[in-house]
Amino acid sequence: MLSIYSNLSSVDAQVRLSRTQDMVNKNMAHLASGLRIATAADDPAGLGISTQFDTQVRSYNQAARNTNDGISLMQTADGALGQIQGALQRMRELAVQSSNGTLASADRVNIQTEFAQLQTEITRISSATNFGNVQLLNAASTVQIQVGVNATASDSISVNFNKEDAATLKVDTATIKVDTAAGATAALANIDTAISQLSSDRATVGAAQNRLTVAMQNDQDFAKNLGAAVSRMRDVDVASESAALARNQVLTQAGISVLAQANQAPNQALALLPH
Repeated sequence: MLSIYSNLSSVDAQVRLSRTQDMVNKNMAHLASGLRIATAADDPAGLGISTQFDTQVRSYNQAARNTNDGISLMQTADGALGQIQGALQRMRELAVQSSNGTLASADRVNIQTEFAQLQTEITRISSATNFGNVQLLNAASTVQIQVGVNATASDSISVNFNKEDAATLKVDTATIKVDTAAGATAALANIDTAISQLSSDRATVGAAQNRLTVAMQNDQDFAKNLGAAVSRMRDVDVASESAALARNQVLTQAGISVLAQANQAPNQALALLPH
């Protein structure tokens, strides 16, 4: 039916062209953002799931950083313990030297001078070993490292530290001296016990450091795998979206052409009128 008052063909062409143009706009938005889910309307359920996963990814990345900080803390403590152990080894060497009967009293006084300096240094190291604002060796303490993303007991690792000053190790000036042969000989047992204690404490620190390394790698694996899942849900398939854009652009051009022809239809009705 030819009609001048109504042009249903034109209206239909306009509606279809508008829909096609909306699809072109969506294709361009997806390609420009790199996301398949650029807005909530693109995939409401997918957006909700991917947002939860993305939150977990960020949390696991932070947990990995926490754990890495814990490893650095353990390395700091181990470095200080190593220095204390080195001082104890030198003190034992001096005690063995002072035990020798070939030395005069003045010689032992000189040895005692160095021995006392090492005793003081052990206590200083114990007091000065900090990681940021956390003191590590000046008192028995426990540090909680948050290695997981939740608030359960399995999401944190407890690291224990002992007080490591000269008095606690029983190698302080009030306990042992090497200014006499007898005192030097007696000091050997205390120093050996202290060295043994330091070895045990360093082993504990080293074991905790290895555990934290495994925990950090686990956090990184979780973050990587969850990140891949988020990518599969949210990222645009460029090849597929480009093909859809090309198709919709062709449909847009065809719609414009059809609309132009539909708008000329009323002119055909004029040809039927008498001149």
